[in-house]
Amino acid sequence: MSSSRLPGKVLRPLVGAPMILRQIERLRRAGALDGIVVATSTGASDDVLCDTCGAAGIEVLRGDLDDVLGRYRKAARALGDPAHVVRLTADCPLADWTVVDACVALHLQAGADYTSNVIQRSYPKGLDVEVMTLAALDRAWREASDAYEREHVTPYIHRHPERFSLAHLTQGVDQSAWRWTVDTAEDWAMVEAVYQALYRPGEPFTCEAVAGFLEAHPKTAQLNGALG
Repeated sequence: MSSSRLPGKVLRPLVGAPMILRQIERLRRAGALDGIVVATSTGASDDVLCDTCGAAGIEVLRGDLDDVLGRYRKAARALGDPAHVVRLTADCPLADWTVVDACVALHLQAGADYTSNVIQRSYPKGLDVEVMTLAALDRAWREASDAYEREHVTPYIHRHPERFSLAHLTQGVDQSAWRWTVDTAEDWAMVEAVYQALYRPGEPFTCEAVAGFLEAHPKTAQLNGALG
Protein backbone atom coordinates (compact mmCIF):
# COMPACT_ATOMS: atom_id res chain seq x y z
CA MET A 1 0.00 0.00 0.00
CA SER A 2 3.01 2.32 0.46
CA SER A 3 3.87 2.64 -3.22
CA SER A 4 5.36 6.09 -3.72
CA ARG A 5 4.24 6.61 -7.32
CA LEU A 6 0.69 5.27 -6.98
CA PRO A 7 -0.22 4.85 -3.30
CA GLY A 8 -2.71 2.13 -2.51
CA LYS A 9 -2.60 0.79 -6.05
CA VAL A 10 -3.13 -2.88 -5.14
CA LEU A 11 -6.57 -2.08 -3.73
CA ARG A 12 -7.73 0.22 -6.52
CA PRO A 13 -11.09 -1.05 -7.81
CA LEU A 14 -10.82 -2.84 -11.14
CA VAL A 15 -14.21 -3.75 -12.68
CA GLY A 16 -15.74 -4.12 -9.26
CA ALA A 17 -12.96 -5.71 -7.18
CA PRO A 18 -9.56 -4.63 -5.81
CA MET A 19 -6.76 -4.98 -8.32
CA ILE A 20 -4.93 -7.61 -6.28
CA LEU A 21 -8.02 -9.82 -6.20
CA ARG A 22 -8.40 -9.55 -9.97
CA GLN A 23 -4.78 -10.65 -10.35
CA ILE A 24 -5.21 -13.59 -7.96
CA GLU A 25 -8.37 -14.56 -9.84
CA ARG A 26 -6.19 -15.00 -12.93
CA LEU A 27 -3.33 -16.73 -11.13
CA ARG A 28 -5.63 -19.33 -9.61
CA ARG A 29 -5.96 -20.81 -13.09
CA ALA A 30 -2.29 -21.81 -13.07
CA GLY A 31 -2.08 -25.57 -12.74
CA ALA A 32 1.50 -25.41 -11.49
CA LEU A 33 0.67 -23.50 -8.31
CA ASP A 34 -0.26 -25.47 -5.20
CA GLY A 35 -1.31 -22.31 -3.40
CA ILE A 36 -1.16 -18.52 -3.40
CA VAL A 37 -0.09 -16.43 -0.42
CA VAL A 38 0.10 -12.66 -0.13
CA ALA A 39 3.40 -11.77 1.56
CA THR A 40 2.94 -8.21 2.76
CA SER A 41 4.49 -6.03 5.43
CA THR A 42 3.80 -5.55 9.12
CA GLY A 43 3.34 -1.82 8.48
CA ALA A 44 0.06 -0.34 9.64
CA SER A 45 -0.66 0.90 6.12
CA ASP A 46 -0.98 -2.73 5.01
CA ASP A 47 -3.63 -3.62 7.61
CA VAL A 48 -6.38 -2.81 5.11
CA LEU A 49 -4.72 -5.05 2.53
CA CYS A 50 -4.67 -7.92 5.03
CA ASP A 51 -8.31 -7.33 5.87
CA THR A 52 -9.27 -7.33 2.18
CA CYS A 53 -7.40 -10.54 1.45
CA GLY A 54 -8.69 -12.23 4.58
CA ALA A 55 -12.28 -11.41 3.68
CA ALA A 56 -11.67 -13.02 0.28
CA GLY A 57 -10.25 -16.18 1.86
CA ILE A 58 -6.67 -15.50 0.75
CA GLU A 59 -3.86 -16.40 3.12
CA VAL A 60 -1.61 -13.54 4.21
CA LEU A 61 1.80 -13.63 5.85
CA ARG A 62 3.49 -10.47 7.07
CA GLY A 63 7.11 -9.43 7.45
CA ASP A 64 9.53 -6.53 7.30
CA LEU A 65 8.56 -3.68 4.96
CA ASP A 66 12.04 -3.17 3.51
CA ASP A 67 13.57 -6.65 3.82
CA VAL A 68 11.33 -8.26 1.23
CA LEU A 69 13.78 -11.13 0.78
CA GLY A 70 13.40 -11.97 4.46
CA ARG A 71 9.63 -11.66 4.12
CA TYR A 72 9.56 -14.15 1.23
CA ARG A 73 11.74 -16.61 3.09
CA LYS A 74 9.56 -16.31 6.19
CA ALA A 75 6.43 -16.93 4.12
CA ALA A 76 7.93 -19.99 2.42
CA ARG A 77 9.06 -21.46 5.73
CA ALA A 78 5.65 -20.86 7.27
CA LEU A 79 4.01 -22.81 4.46
CA GLY A 80 5.79 -26.06 5.25
CA ASP A 81 9.00 -25.60 3.30
CA PRO A 82 7.84 -26.10 -0.31
CA ALA A 83 10.56 -27.35 -2.65
CA HIS A 84 9.98 -24.46 -5.05
CA VAL A 85 8.70 -20.90 -4.66
CA VAL A 86 7.13 -18.76 -7.39
CA ARG A 87 7.48 -15.01 -7.06
CA LEU A 88 4.74 -12.84 -8.60
CA THR A 89 4.46 -9.13 -7.82
CA ALA A 90 1.07 -7.66 -6.98
CA ASP A 91 1.18 -4.80 -9.48
CA CYS A 92 0.69 -7.05 -12.52
CA PRO A 93 -3.09 -7.53 -12.95
CA LEU A 94 -2.62 -8.78 -16.53
CA ALA A 95 -0.46 -11.68 -15.33
CA ASP A 96 -1.12 -14.76 -17.46
CA TRP A 97 -1.46 -18.20 -15.88
CA THR A 98 -0.16 -19.89 -19.03
CA VAL A 99 3.13 -18.02 -18.72
CA VAL A 100 3.35 -19.03 -15.05
CA ASP A 101 2.83 -22.67 -15.96
CA ALA A 102 5.40 -22.47 -18.76
CA CYS A 103 8.02 -20.96 -16.46
CA VAL A 104 7.48 -23.59 -13.77
CA ALA A 105 7.63 -26.37 -16.36
CA LEU A 106 10.94 -25.09 -17.70
CA HIS A 107 12.30 -24.73 -14.16
CA LEU A 108 11.51 -28.35 -13.33
CA GLN A 109 12.71 -29.67 -16.68
CA ALA A 110 16.02 -27.80 -16.41
CA GLY A 111 16.55 -28.68 -12.76
CA ALA A 112 17.54 -25.06 -12.24
CA ASP A 113 17.97 -23.14 -9.00
CA TYR A 114 16.25 -20.12 -10.54
CA THR A 115 14.11 -19.69 -13.66
CA SER A 116 12.45 -16.54 -14.94
CA ASN A 117 11.33 -14.56 -17.95
CA VAL A 118 12.82 -11.30 -16.62
CA ILE A 119 16.61 -11.66 -17.03
CA GLN A 120 16.58 -12.46 -20.74
CA ARG A 121 13.40 -10.52 -21.33
CA SER A 122 11.17 -11.12 -24.32
CA TYR A 123 7.79 -10.89 -22.55
CA PRO A 124 6.08 -7.58 -21.65
CA LYS A 125 6.86 -6.03 -18.28
CA GLY A 126 3.86 -7.13 -16.26
CA LEU A 127 3.99 -10.82 -17.21
CA ASP A 128 6.99 -11.39 -14.92
CA VAL A 129 7.45 -14.82 -13.32
CA GLU A 130 10.33 -15.96 -11.13
CA VAL A 131 10.70 -19.52 -9.84
CA MET A 132 13.37 -20.62 -7.38
CA THR A 133 14.17 -23.56 -5.20
CA LEU A 134 13.71 -23.09 -1.49
CA ALA A 135 17.41 -23.88 -1.13
CA ALA A 136 18.29 -20.96 -3.42
CA LEU A 137 15.95 -18.64 -1.52
CA ASP A 138 17.52 -19.73 1.76
CA ARG A 139 21.03 -19.11 0.47
CA ALA A 140 20.11 -15.67 -0.83
CA TRP A 141 18.54 -14.85 2.53
CA ARG A 142 21.70 -15.89 4.36
CA GLU A 143 24.23 -14.24 2.06
CA ALA A 144 22.65 -11.14 0.47
CA SER A 145 23.83 -8.03 2.26
CA ASP A 146 23.12 -4.86 0.30
CA ALA A 147 19.80 -3.05 0.57
CA TYR A 148 18.87 -3.53 -3.10
CA GLU A 149 19.26 -7.31 -2.87
CA ARG A 150 17.16 -7.42 0.31
CA GLU A 151 14.40 -5.22 -1.14
CA HIS A 152 14.08 -6.90 -4.53
CA VAL A 153 14.33 -10.56 -3.42
CA THR A 154 16.12 -12.23 -6.32
CA PRO A 155 19.04 -10.02 -7.51
CA TYR A 156 21.51 -11.89 -5.32
CA ILE A 157 20.62 -15.09 -7.15
CA HIS A 158 20.86 -13.87 -10.73
CA ARG A 159 23.90 -11.70 -9.97
CA HIS A 160 25.79 -14.88 -9.05
CA PRO A 161 25.45 -17.41 -11.88
CA GLU A 162 28.61 -19.06 -10.58
CA ARG A 163 26.68 -20.03 -7.43
CA PHE A 164 23.24 -20.78 -8.88
CA SER A 165 22.07 -22.56 -12.03
CA LEU A 166 19.81 -20.28 -14.05
CA ALA A 167 17.23 -21.00 -16.76
CA HIS A 168 15.42 -18.43 -18.90
CA LEU A 169 11.92 -18.56 -20.38
CA THR A 170 11.79 -16.68 -23.68
CA GLN A 171 9.38 -16.45 -26.59
CA GLY A 172 9.95 -16.10 -30.30
CA VAL A 173 8.71 -12.51 -30.55
CA ASP A 174 10.44 -9.70 -28.67
CA GLN A 175 7.91 -7.77 -26.56
CA SER A 176 10.45 -6.63 -23.98
CA ALA A 177 9.69 -2.93 -24.56
CA TRP A 178 5.97 -3.42 -23.85
CA ARG A 179 4.67 -2.15 -20.50
CA TRP A 180 1.77 -3.96 -18.81
CA THR A 181 2.60 -3.39 -15.14
CA VAL A 182 1.03 -0.76 -12.87
CA ASP A 183 3.40 1.80 -11.37
CA THR A 184 1.83 5.07 -12.51
CA ALA A 185 -1.57 6.64 -13.12
CA GLU A 186 -0.98 6.17 -16.86
CA ASP A 187 -0.33 2.46 -16.36
CA TRP A 188 -3.54 2.22 -14.37
CA ALA A 189 -5.57 3.95 -17.08
CA MET A 190 -4.32 1.45 -19.67
CA VAL A 191 -5.06 -1.60 -17.51
CA GLU A 192 -8.49 -0.28 -16.55
CA ALA A 193 -9.36 0.16 -20.23
CA VAL A 194 -8.23 -3.41 -20.99
CA TYR A 195 -10.33 -4.85 -18.19
CA GLN A 196 -13.38 -2.83 -19.14
CA ALA A 197 -13.13 -4.15 -22.68
CA LEU A 198 -12.13 -7.79 -22.06
CA TYR A 199 -13.19 -8.84 -18.59
CA ARG A 200 -16.15 -11.20 -18.34
CA PRO A 201 -16.77 -13.22 -15.16
CA GLY A 202 -15.69 -16.82 -15.67
CA GLU A 203 -14.21 -16.06 -19.09
CA PRO A 204 -10.55 -15.15 -18.52
CA PHE A 205 -8.69 -13.34 -21.26
CA THR A 206 -5.17 -14.28 -22.30
CA CYS A 207 -2.12 -12.16 -22.96
CA GLU A 208 -2.75 -12.69 -26.67
CA ALA A 209 -6.18 -11.08 -26.25
CA VAL A 210 -4.57 -8.14 -24.42
CA ALA A 211 -2.06 -7.66 -27.24
CA GLY A 212 -4.81 -7.84 -29.85
CA PHE A 213 -6.92 -5.27 -28.02
CA LEU A 214 -4.01 -2.84 -27.62
CA GLU A 215 -2.99 -3.18 -31.26
CA ALA A 216 -6.58 -2.43 -32.27
CA HIS A 217 -6.80 0.53 -29.89
CA PRO A 218 -3.57 2.53 -30.25
CA LYS A 219 -4.84 5.43 -28.14
CA THR A 220 -5.16 3.10 -25.17
CA ALA A 221 -1.71 1.65 -25.81
CA GLN A 222 -0.24 5.13 -25.99
CA LEU A 223 -1.47 6.00 -22.49
CA ASN A 224 1.64 4.40 -21.00
CA GLY A 225 3.61 2.96 -23.92
CA ALA A 226 1.95 -0.41 -23.51
CA LEU A 227 3.28 -1.57 -26.89
CA GLY A 228 6.68 0.06 -26.49
